[in-house]
Amino acid sequence: MRVVIAEDAAVLRELLTEMLTERGHQVCAAVPDADALRAAVAEHRPDVTVVDIRMPPTHTDEGLRAAIDIRRTHPGTGVLLFSQHIETKYAAQLLAEGSAGVGYLLKDRVANVAEFTDALARVAGGGTALDPEVVTQLAAGGGQQGDGLDALTERERKVLTMMAEGRTNAAIAQALHVSAGTVEKHVASIFGKLGLPASEDHNRRVLAVLHYLRA
Repeated sequence: MRVVIAEDAAVLRELLTEMLTERGHQVCAAVPDADALRAAVAEHRPDVTVVDIRMPPTHTDEGLRAAIDIRRTHPGTGVLLFSQHIETKYAAQLLAEGSAGVGYLLKDRVANVAEFTDALARVAGGGTALDPEVVTQLAAGGGQQGDGLDALTERERKVLTMMAEGRTNAAIAQALHVSAGTVEKHVASIFGKLGLPASEDHNRRVLAVLHYLRA
């Protein structure tokens, strides 16, 4: 993967760079602020960016707003937010900017390096990687559910929540102690109830997740 890192904490920025480089990835740039992030993405066109939310000068939402800009101007670049904070308003807007290649992990909840690099690869490949707490807060802020979501069973909602976290069918099956075939049936039912027919142009799994989070 070709990666651009935006993190204002110098030590963490260097650690992320070293960690990814040791695993064979190319860190094109590692920058300390949002303006430098925009410039680095425009110059290097990376596969994915790792973006802290709160960066100079105000340390509020500069990184998140830069991520939204990147999704608009460089839709082929994945964006993985990596922060200590959950900002639901702008996070929902970020997800609305595209149907693939978005992640949001919380720094204090990433268990190990493999979990982080797996999530980064998933985002670079056009998938999603959302911390369960992020999913919970985004869904809670979505208001009234509808447009097919109210037709989902309790188990289907659970499966869709796990899909939003970026879990594969096999991982969902393991977590729910059911067979992979059972999960596949739930996923097919979810697609049907949300009106997402088979298409070569769209990733139905990601579209279902976005439908859920924006409902």
